[in-house]
Amino acid sequence: MKNALTLLVAGLMALGLAVGCKNETPKTAETPAPATAPAAAPAAKGKSGTVLETMNSGGYTYVQVDTGTEKIWAAAPEFQVKVGDAVVVPEGMAMANYHSKTLDRDFEMVYFVDGIMVGGAEAMAQAAQMPENHPVANERTKVDAAPVDLKGITKAEGGNTVADVFTNKEQLVGKEVKIRGKVVKFSPEIMGKNWIHLQDGTGAAGSNDLTVTTNVAAKVGDTVLVVGKVVADKDFGYGYKYDVILEDAQVTVE
Repeated sequence: MKNALTLLVAGLMALGLAVGCKNETPKTAETPAPATAPAAAPAAKGKSGTVLETMNSGGYTYVQVDTGTEKIWAAAPEFQVKVGDAVVVPEGMAMANYHSKTLDRDFEMVYFVDGIMVGGAEAMAQAAQMPENHPVANERTKVDAAPVDLKGITKAEGGNTVADVFTNKEQLVGKEVKIRGKVVKFSPEIMGKNWIHLQDGTGAAGSNDLTVTTNVAAKVGDTVLVVGKVVADKDFGYGYKYDVILEDAQVTVE
């Protein structure tokens, strides 16, 4: 009898363990947290140093600068500089893993700036006078270009003028517009695109120059027909802001 009781208790215990195992909810494997996206590269802030290497390509001058603590690459609209010159690189737009098609060269980091100061002590003094957070010039309002004759430009049939786009940007956002004008500034291969400043003689300061991005090449003075969608209040970061811009436009040189 004692042996039978012992076997009964053992059986009940085994049954309880089996039921407990069946009812236990299996643990879900932990999903690894996604890797944090790399932060945007910071802008160079008034770095100065000596030029180690320089080259011209696509309307830009590239310089490698030894600041004493690091070596950086910077690019600005073409200018005169030579190895050994002392330069100051102002705040600019940092482009990581940048490939230059015209140079067929890869750069781990390039700082694109409006201009690089050359001239040793004179350049250093000029940089020292800049406020600490000296902003990058707004591409829309600052256009360093040779004078272009805007007379005789006829409005595209069924199209708009530059002034129209600025005045009616809220109504035109997302819509395709067609504009005939002249190229007053051309900057190739910035962020993988060509950049055109377009004017047609309409508008006033702040509303007479329209920025266009495209994969088509043009030169200053060309008359072009541009077809593209309107984008308003575009902010590329690092001080590059546009009230209105035409992105990825079709450009026909006439």
